[in-house]
Amino acid sequence: MKAIYDVAAPAKLNLFLHVVGKRPDGYHLLQSIFALIDWADTLHFERRADGRLARHDSGQTSGVLPEDDLCLRAARALKEASGCELGADIHIEKRLPAGAGMGGGSSDAASTLLALNRLWGLNWPLSRLLPLGLKLGADVPFFLGGRNAFVEGIGEILHPVDLPAGRVYAVVKPAVSIATKQIFSSPLLARSDSVAIVAGFPAHNGSGANKARGDADWLKQGWGRNDLQAPAEAASSEVTQALQLLQNRFGNSRMTGSGSAVFAEVDGKDGMSSQSKATMLPELPAAWTGRICHGLTQHPLLGWAD
Repeated sequence: MKAIYDVAAPAKLNLFLHVVGKRPDGYHLLQSIFALIDWADTLHFERRADGRLARHDSGQTSGVLPEDDLCLRAARALKEASGCELGADIHIEKRLPAGAGMGGGSSDAASTLLALNRLWGLNWPLSRLLPLGLKLGADVPFFLGGRNAFVEGIGEILHPVDLPAGRVYAVVKPAVSIATKQIFSSPLLARSDSVAIVAGFPAHNGSGANKARGDADWLKQGWGRNDLQAPAEAASSEVTQALQLLQNRFGNSRMTGSGSAVFAEVDGKDGMSSQSKATMLPELPAAWTGRICHGLTQHPLLGWAD
C-alpha cells in the first residue's frame, strides 16, 4: 500500500443551470449539466501513523490556513465513519480561483475522500463515499461520480452524459466573489419549468444511459441559461463586464454556478499550443484571472472507489 499520493482536483462548468423548485428546508432544486475541465488543483497526501490530520499549502496561497476547510472536514468525516486510526498530511497546490462557481472546494473534498480511501487501505465502494460527500456539499457527489452529468435535486441526483469530445472553453474569473446565499435570496432569481428532456440531453433513453447529441451546440443556439446570472450581475458589474468581454471575443458567454466566473465555448482550437491559447483570451483587468480550458471526458480519479 502506497504511503504517498498526488492527485488532481478538476473544476467544473455549469453548461446551463435552471432553478426548478424549492424544498421545504429551503434548499433550491436545480437542473444542470456539470462538465469537467482541465483547470485543477493538485493535492498531495502522505500517510501518518499517529492519526493526526494536518493541512498545508503549496504554491500561491498565502496567509493563515483554515482550521476547518472542506478538505479537513472530508478527512475527518472519513476517519470518523471508518474508525481508521491513521492520519495524513495534506498539501494543496491551489490553482483554482475561490468564489468562482467552479466547484473548487468541493472538488478538493472529493479528491480527499478518494485519495484517503486508498491511502488508508479502506477500499470503500463509491456507494459508501457518496453520503459522506453530500453532507460536505451539494457538488461533492458529482466530483466523486467522476463523469460529466445531468444533475438534479440539490446536486445529488446524477445522470452521466457523454459530452462531445474536444470542447474548448475560455474561462474568466473577475476579482469579485459573490456569496451564494446572496444569489439565492435575490428577488431577481428566476425559476424555470422542470424539463424531462434537456436540449439534446435526454434524461433517459431506451437504453437507460444518457447520451449528449454531438451536434447539440446549445451555447451558440442560446438554448438554456443560468438562472443565477441575473442576480449575480445585479450584485456586481464585474460579472456583466466579464460576460461582455467573452461575448465580444467568442460570440457566446455564460456564468457558471453562482459565479463569479464566466465562460465561452471556443471553436476549433483544440490543437493549438499553450502559448497560442493564452493569446486568445481578451486582455483582463488587474486581479482578474482566466485561461483556455479543455473539457474532460472523465475525472482523473474515476474508478478509485470501485
